Amino acid sequence: MLDYLTASIAFWMTLFGVQESFLEFRLGYLGRYWFLAISASLLLSFLLSAPIIITLIIKFAVDPFTFPGNIILCAIAAFIFGVILSLGQWLILRQSEMTPRVFALINTAIGTLVYFLLVWFNEGTLEWSGNPFGGWKTALIFLVGGAITGGVTGKALDFYCERVEQRLIQLERDRVERETRERERIKNEIFERKKLEAEKLEREALERKMIEREMALAEEEKWYEEHGDDYDYEDEDDEE
Repeated sequence: MLDYLTASIAFWMTLFGVQESFLEFRLGYLGRYWFLAISASLLLSFLLSAPIIITLIIKFAVDPFTFPGNIILCAIAAFIFGVILSLGQWLILRQSEMTPRVFALINTAIGTLVYFLLVWFNEGTLEWSGNPFGGWKTALIFLVGGAITGGVTGKALDFYCERVEQRLIQLERDRVERETRERERIKNEIFERKKLEAEKLEREALERKMIEREMALAEEEKWYEEHGDDYDYEDEDDEE
């Protein structure tokens, strides 16, 4: 026979151990603390829930094996474990922008649901306090259940983070492309502006030359009009 405590350790340690293998890549160095943080959360949850449950059983005669006592005790344990486990996971996930913090709550809820289903299906082979090394078949069921649950949830988070990473990469590429297009547009505008300014200066220079030439021709014509009759062309011929 396998007791509940050993079954819990087999399930949860396997679950979070498998998850850590997926999360180390996404969380970086934080992934190395995933298993340790969850182990500490489980220990703290047990230390908080055990006195409450024992007090209810001894002083208030709550029967953990019949309805509704078993539901009450399970609900109290599930609430305490859920809050502590979610908090422990959230403290790690909040340090990474890649992973969603809501995964802490979803992961705890799925793990708790699968664990209670395993307990329900294997209730006949579990003891309240029995041989922790007995019932290897039941232990194997909890180990496999924890591994599958950890693999599915860990891979789901890994897949989600991969999609987020691809989305961020695509957004960064789009931003770089927009900035490149904007730089090219500004560069072309500056080039066109300089080209227009150069053409304008060239036209102004040509206009000034034309004006100067017209003024010179006008002065020459005026001079000939004033001195044309008195100009001695024979003197020029003699000099030649």
